[in-house]
Amino acid sequence: CSPAPSDPEPSVSCSEGVFKCPEDQLPLDYAKIYPDPELEAQVLSLAIRCIHSEEGCRWSGLIKHLQAHLGTCGFNVIPCPNRCSAKLSRRDLPEHVQHGCPKRRVKCEFCASDFTGEAFEGHQGTCPQESVYCENKCGARMMRRLLSQHALAECPKRTQPCTYCSKEFVFDTIQNHQYQCPRYPVPCPNQCGTPSIAREDVPTHLKESCNTAMLLCPFKEAGCKHRCPKLAMGRHLEESTKAHLGMVCALVSRQRQEILELRRDMEELSVSSNGTLIWKIADYARKLQEAKARSNYEFFSPPFYTHKYGYKLQVSAFLNGNGSGESSHLSVYIRVLPGEYDNLLEWPFSYRVTFSLLDQSDPSLSKPQHITETFHPDPNWKNFQKPAASRGSLDESALGFGYPKFISHEDIRKRNYVRDNAIFIKASVEIPQKILA
Repeated sequence: CSPAPSDPEPSVSCSEGVFKCPEDQLPLDYAKIYPDPELEAQVLSLAIRCIHSEEGCRWSGLIKHLQAHLGTCGFNVIPCPNRCSAKLSRRDLPEHVQHGCPKRRVKCEFCASDFTGEAFEGHQGTCPQESVYCENKCGARMMRRLLSQHALAECPKRTQPCTYCSKEFVFDTIQNHQYQCPRYPVPCPNQCGTPSIAREDVPTHLKESCNTAMLLCPFKEAGCKHRCPKLAMGRHLEESTKAHLGMVCALVSRQRQEILELRRDMEELSVSSNGTLIWKIADYARKLQEAKARSNYEFFSPPFYTHKYGYKLQVSAFLNGNGSGESSHLSVYIRVLPGEYDNLLEWPFSYRVTFSLLDQSDPSLSKPQHITETFHPDPNWKNFQKPAASRGSLDESALGFGYPKFISHEDIRKRNYVRDNAIFIKASVEIPQKILA
């Protein structure tokens, strides 16, 4: 058995002092193992490709030249000369040594300090001597060590709180802000001597505190046009008490008239204009007792119109009766009121009127039996003539036309004419179609 020509020792295995043949694993006598120079020379003369041929190395030659080639082969793996624990191919070594090795030596181009590659990575981006642009984008460029002072006191784009209102502003705009700052101190425009007032407080100062401010008289709404400094207002009020009282009385009178007109307008807007009134008299029991206690006590319905732009009518009721029906019947009447459109209408009023006391019984249980009366107005009767403008809805001297014995108290109790302590009186007027056209 001859040793391999490229190995320094015979390729045999040894276990507990017993050598074995690498081919058949049989025990060998070490004394019988000897070198074979001729065979070694033959082997070393054999042609071979580089062991890194699959990786791209194209070298080929004799076996005896392989070791020399591996000493220069770019694909052979060798350890980093800086002892950084990295192992890489010889051709990648220069790049690693120059740029990637954490043990390499690097000099900072800004401060000229010497670092290992690992330490230089932490130094990059923090070197105080490196020239950088201001982070506020003001355009200035300086060494990093000067940046903080620049940002604090020199940069025109730095933010700074307003001295007066504490809001943050860019430094080069804060001057313009002070022309609008609500808390910027300004003198009183009336030069009253107050040293400084926040701009937003000037209106309040002029209204409440400034002794030289011109004020309108507190009775301006009543018509007083006087204007004077605040200090003189007390004297004006003392001297003008009688005049002010007259102004207030006149104002109250005007407002009373306006209220009456508004109330009248509201009533007109709420009036029915389809020729039918359904009048609910609630709290019937109390109102009946009130009518019994006061003779001829009359209740009035809301007014209603026969049609749009038509006659204005009103129903009245004597719950305890009137005239021949007093104390025994419900009496109902209708009368004509002064309306907005009377000058456009034909007189006297001559259209059929129907009264009904509505039966509130459940229609599913029994057919309602309404109490109904109808009449045609007498054209000769004065209440159907065109009403005078002075006659109001509560004019008791103008009793309407109707039925003093419309329904007796006894009959009212026979059915559900009173339900939930309320009665319903219906009045309707039949208007010919030609009038409505």
